[in-house]
Amino acid sequence: MTTATTPRPTKTLAAEYRGRLLDVGRDVRFPADIRLFDEGGRADRFWILQSGIVSLDMRVPGHRPVETDTLGAGDLLGWSWLFPPYRWRFGAQTAGPVRALEFDAEEVRRMCAEDPAMGHAMALWAGSVATRRLQAARTRLLDLYAPYGSGSRG
Repeated sequence: MTTATTPRPTKTLAAEYRGRLLDVGRDVRFPADIRLFDEGGRADRFWILQSGIVSLDMRVPGHRPVETDTLGAGDLLGWSWLFPPYRWRFGAQTAGPVRALEFDAEEVRRMCAEDPAMGHAMALWAGSVATRRLQAARTRLLDLYAPYGSGSRG
């Protein structure tokens, strides 16, 4: 399951803010099958994926975690870092080797506080990602657990 509609930083964040954000990112690499974070954990960083695939999942009472989405190059991984109480709303695991730019959430929140226009742009960007991810999760859960599914299968 992939999303072609997830906003990418190059298309949704103004060049000025994108450049400032990219200046504070650091290159990281993760091997396959690494758990990056768990739902409910402290959201203290986020990533823009450069290559590889990351699966998002969520806990469902009485069931094993359900994969809700997959992310690839250009996608924002993590939006919970921007919204109190700064706890992950999903879990994430690498599906293969991943290369990404990693950002310290506290540093970026400080940048946003110092420049309210940047903060507004970041909130709109992350909020739009959050909306799409929550809709994808809703659709996936309906497909799996509703009596007649979401209807998205045709």
